[in-house]
Amino acid sequence: MKLEDIAGELGLADFTPDVTGNREAEIDRGYASDLLSDVLAHAPEGGVLVTLQVHLNVIAVASHAELAAVVFAGSRKPDDEVIAKAVAEGLSLYGSPSDTFDIVGSLSALGVKGHHA
Repeated sequence: MKLEDIAGELGLADFTPDVTGNREAEIDRGYASDLLSDVLAHAPEGGVLVTLQVHLNVIAVASHAELAAVVFAGSRKPDDEVIAKAVAEGLSLYGSPSDTFDIVGSLSALGVKGHHA
């Protein structure tokens, strides 16, 4: 499913509307973790990360892992510096009031699977 369709289906807030290249990306894999070393080791390239972390290191890790997007759970919103870095990296950032568990369940229902599925 395309990233923009996932965002629409889940009602995600788009924190990086200036990043347009990823909107058409087909997303079939995802990962959920708040431990960034775990994300580096296991997140699937081209996938989406669900996390509670909203600091600059998330952008660095997501970029290094070649993720298409990050979804911040629990109504967390990155600050302007984090958003600017994501835009510079071409990384889409979204937010949801839902908790991580519910977001992952919704992604799974849309056909997004885990790294080892």
